[in-house]
Amino acid sequence: MRSYAPMRRRLYLMRHGAVSYFPDEGRPVHPDEVGLNAEGRAQAEAARALLEPIRFDRVLTSGMPRAAETAEIVVRGRECGVERWPELRELKGDRLASIPPEELEQEFVHAFRGVVPNDKRFLGGETIGELFDRVVPALERLVDDPGWDTALAVLHGGVNRAVLSYALTGERMFLGHFEQAPGCVNVIDVGDEWIVRAVNVAPLDLLHASTRLTTMEGYWAELQPYLHLLGNA
Repeated sequence: MRSYAPMRRRLYLMRHGAVSYFPDEGRPVHPDEVGLNAEGRAQAEAARALLEPIRFDRVLTSGMPRAAETAEIVVRGRECGVERWPELRELKGDRLASIPPEELEQEFVHAFRGVVPNDKRFLGGETIGELFDRVVPALERLVDDPGWDTALAVLHGGVNRAVLSYALTGERMFLGHFEQAPGCVNVIDVGDEWIVRAVNVAPLDLLHASTRLTTMEGYWAELQPYLHLLGNA
């Protein structure tokens, strides 16, 4: 009897390390410009140690500074270059000042709750459907390239949820409860069927003992001292 040996390739899907949108001086940093903070760099170094035995044929990022910086740390000293795929950038919200104050908390803490409809806007900006419009063709382009066996993609919380949801369902169904800790690693096998092997592996906090907040709840708590600055956000 012939053994069944499906051909699958491996995708390591990371979220970038931690950032500070409101540094000590309190003035918000634009999401397109924010880089890693000290904790985020430590998380990237921990992911680098975790992934050190793995040989990558391709390394992708969105090109946003926080993702590109994380990827550069993870693959430091390797021969593989880092490719920038701007279609894999994070969901783009509107200016926070444009969201009615009485709706702002709801928009933050419930941004990724349950099965999020495709017409739902992230912080008043881009819709989940528009995210899939970018992410699914990028995934298809990656899968259609036969020239790699193992790839690393360093992306973002919202984007990773879309990728994981698509890997599980094969549909444009956004499962918001896939929490993505800063610097976490997900493991997906790509083939005729997509197999999700690991989700939200945080090398510096494997048991997630440091918090019980979601990412968006954490950002909401971080925002509280600076609500009076929203006219500039």
